[in-house]
Amino acid sequence: MRLAATTAILLTLGLGACVTSTPPPPRSEAPDLSFLTGGRVSGPELAARIRKASAFPLGSRDNPVRVNMPAGQRAYLERLRCSNGVRPTYGRVGSFGAGVFGSIIDGYRLVCADGGQPAESLIYMDMYHADHYETAAPPGFTIIGRAAQP
Repeated sequence: MRLAATTAILLTLGLGACVTSTPPPPRSEAPDLSFLTGGRVSGPELAARIRKASAFPLGSRDNPVRVNMPAGQRAYLERLRCSNGVRPTYGRVGSFGAGVFGSIIDGYRLVCADGGQPAESLIYMDMYHADHYETAAPPGFTIIGRAAQP
């Protein structure tokens, strides 16, 4: 009875073409978003990719800095120093799609003040490496101490 009343109202309003008795198609399976939560390559495949990436400068798109989640990104960036010993200012530029390790990489713009070098850099980071703590610095920077892992 309700369907008939609704149909009558829609027909009165000129919306009869919108009414259908066909059920909606079944919902498709949810897309695979595992790469967002660390569904990257692992084991021997990851080790092979790390070896290959090490041929490129750390922090480049071909060898992003491996860290543990956003807190790991910030902790790593806080440990970097410019040529004058000053911590660079930084800000996230955005996501840059899947990187060499199979997960999404982020880009950070770093700026060295007071004549520090490099004056400006773009550092790529892959935050889906819970078991890795980076101790090296990208070209032009140094890194201090071993801060507590987030």
